[in-house]
Amino acid sequence: MKLSILMPVFNEGATLAAALKQVLAVEYPCDVELVVVDDGSGDDSWQVLTSFDDERLVCRQHPLNRGKGAAIRTASVAATGDYMIICDADLEYSPEEIPSLLAPVIKGDSDVVYGTRTFGSHNAYSFWYVLGNKGVTLAANVLYNAYISDLETCFKLMPLALYRELDVVSAGFGMEAEVTAKLLRRGHRPYEVPISYKARSREEGKKLTWKDGVEAIWILARLRAGKA
Repeated sequence: MKLSILMPVFNEGATLAAALKQVLAVEYPCDVELVVVDDGSGDDSWQVLTSFDDERLVCRQHPLNRGKGAAIRTASVAATGDYMIICDADLEYSPEEIPSLLAPVIKGDSDVVYGTRTFGSHNAYSFWYVLGNKGVTLAANVLYNAYISDLETCFKLMPLALYRELDVVSAGFGMEAEVTAKLLRRGHRPYEVPISYKARSREEGKKLTWKDGVEAIWILARLRAGKA
């Protein structure tokens, strides 16, 4: 088994080197590759990326910013693993916990695993951010008769072939809702594993806004109605 870790990057020069080191330092129970797509960064992200020396690292670049969904699509095309997981470069998530998401797959309990965050006063960006996440997750549960805990989690692990079959077209953060909607519509119920989380502030580079929440609900509703 080989795991492809897909990392979208947009102006993450301040944290990218640390993120690469953390991901590649983890002791995985399988072979891994780290596929990083620089999505038109205007800072030194590409220089940081190309100066990193590790045979497990695969680099791709978009000349212009196209959004997280587009970056993951490019990464999924370049990936060669059996399974994939998304891992952002902003250090909000802990790569050391990725093996815990692999455990249900290795045991044969599930092919699709989500890392579920628990929000608290010590790790949440803001009340409104958490409320928005819960609102989007609630919409998915109501529309698809499911009971997932964290739709917007970055840690989504699944077979690479399955992700490609989903044919995710949302270019931006809407890809999170699209992936979940298409999985639920196909009958996949993600196995959930608790993970830690440390949100960064808007000043530190947080990019998600309330508009992304509105878009997510629209995508969930549109796909539930059977529209592509």
